[in-house]
Amino acid sequence: MPSEGEGGSQGHSLAVVPTGKIAAVVTHLEMLAPPLALSAPAAHANLAVERVAMPDIDWYRGIYRAVGEDWLWYTRLAMDDAELAASIRQPGIEIYRLVRENADVGLLELDLRFRPDVELVFFGVVADAIGTGAAHILMRHAIHRAWRDAPRRFWVHTCTLDHPRALRFYERSGFRAYKREIEIDDDPRLTGVLPRSAAPWYPIVE
Repeated sequence: MPSEGEGGSQGHSLAVVPTGKIAAVVTHLEMLAPPLALSAPAAHANLAVERVAMPDIDWYRGIYRAVGEDWLWYTRLAMDDAELAASIRQPGIEIYRLVRENADVGLLELDLRFRPDVELVFFGVVADAIGTGAAHILMRHAIHRAWRDAPRRFWVHTCTLDHPRALRFYERSGFRAYKREIEIDDDPRLTGVLPRSAAPWYPIVE
């Protein structure tokens, strides 16, 4: 990658991210047809996907933080109790947990309010479940549920603040990229929504 001094001469353009902000490249992906081999998810000896019909606020914040703090997930943590309850308990929102030996290790949230489109809103597993196949089991459940009602498309967005293999994982799962954006927002570690120790791989600029 060229240095700042070389950028202009090579035809590159750079935009300054204001102090105290975070920036990410957001990639939108969609699946326009179910995978050819789609079938009901098979039972797994150590993992189970369970629907959470009326999520407890503290439970939701806990699993959301456990899955997403390393990747600067913060939007739901910035909500007060009433706002969060209204978001996750409304008709058309379905929340699932991935359970391993009685412990929650994954979160899946689907938005079916705008059918025929279905959105994969939040998806992830905790750090010690990455690379174990747990995410594949959770994704298989997500795809099967999304296509159960024959939607027009199943879509998701990910960004460069997510796990570095997230984009490739979505592509391998059957999603195709169709749009890219730049998002700039307040650094949640400076607003107090997340601890300053969150996502140490992404330095704070203040």
